[in-house]
Amino acid sequence: MSSSLIIAPQWIGDAVMTEPLLRRLHSRGERLAVGALPWVAPVYRAMPQVDEVIEFPFQHGGLQFKARRSIAKKVEGRFDTAYVLPNSLKSALLPFLASIPKRVGYLGEARVGLLTHRLKNPKNKPPMVAFYSALSGDKEGLEADRPQLRLAPAQTDAALAALGLQAGGYYVFAPGAEYGPAKRWPAIHFAELARALDRPAVLLGSGKEAELCEEIAGAAGPDKCINLAGKTSLMDAFALIAAAQAVISNDSGLMHVAAAFGVPQVAVFGSSSPLHTPPLNDQARVLWLKDDASYQPPLDCAPCFQRECPLGHTRCLYDITPELVLAALRRDQAL
Repeated sequence: MSSSLIIAPQWIGDAVMTEPLLRRLHSRGERLAVGALPWVAPVYRAMPQVDEVIEFPFQHGGLQFKARRSIAKKVEGRFDTAYVLPNSLKSALLPFLASIPKRVGYLGEARVGLLTHRLKNPKNKPPMVAFYSALSGDKEGLEADRPQLRLAPAQTDAALAALGLQAGGYYVFAPGAEYGPAKRWPAIHFAELARALDRPAVLLGSGKEAELCEEIAGAAGPDKCINLAGKTSLMDAFALIAAAQAVISNDSGLMHVAAAFGVPQVAVFGSSSPLHTPPLNDQARVLWLKDDASYQPPLDCAPCFQRECPLGHTRCLYDITPELVLAALRRDQAL
């Protein structure tokens, strides 16, 4: 059995999109270790095909050469192949310093000499799952792959018991979006939706989003929301998502997590496009006014892919009403 090191992306949503690649590699007999940043590592602990997760103590930005060389020395001689998923030069540096014989990745950032097997970046970038899965060298079925995450039942049960929750007894709201406010459905809409539901909404997010979630909980009223933003580990957040009645989110990493667990979900899109990064889940309902012929005047500005609305109105999000989200939930559930 060959042994492979996967250099993971730095964002949760991108990490989820790599799961089909790892499943392909595992199915052909490769033993997989994933090198990931601490906030991404839990994604790979929810992939049964991963044998080992190595947490990299790197930060955003900077080459951090000494730290990469130190880890490279520790893993030298352990791996036959490295798959470098990000396109940056620094991400390809560690496998090179570790003298891993076969180093696979896309061309980018003048790293030709760091990779032994190089793929050209396509002019028209395919969906992210197919983009990552192509690194396997396979040619067939890349578009059909869908990410899958799994947790041990005991892990889910423990997380629910610690919070006094029961599977299916709550909804999950993920109101944050790391990229910026042009991807965030208004807090007042989340609050109104919470008031309309027959079960409490568990609010999930990072510590940065605790204030936003507190705003939603306050506007929703007593007993409608449980604000856990910044109060759970990422693995516990995964367990809460996996056992939820449904998940309502923006286009974010937790949206992709919900899709990979196959949970019923409603995904709200504004400045970004579900044509590029949809939730890959048969139980997902996507709301995007750009794609709604009945919405007038048309959103000629969308998708703009900006962090903040250049026009200052964010109609693409504000005009997706709580009633529209509730109707999307009711398509599959008796509320």
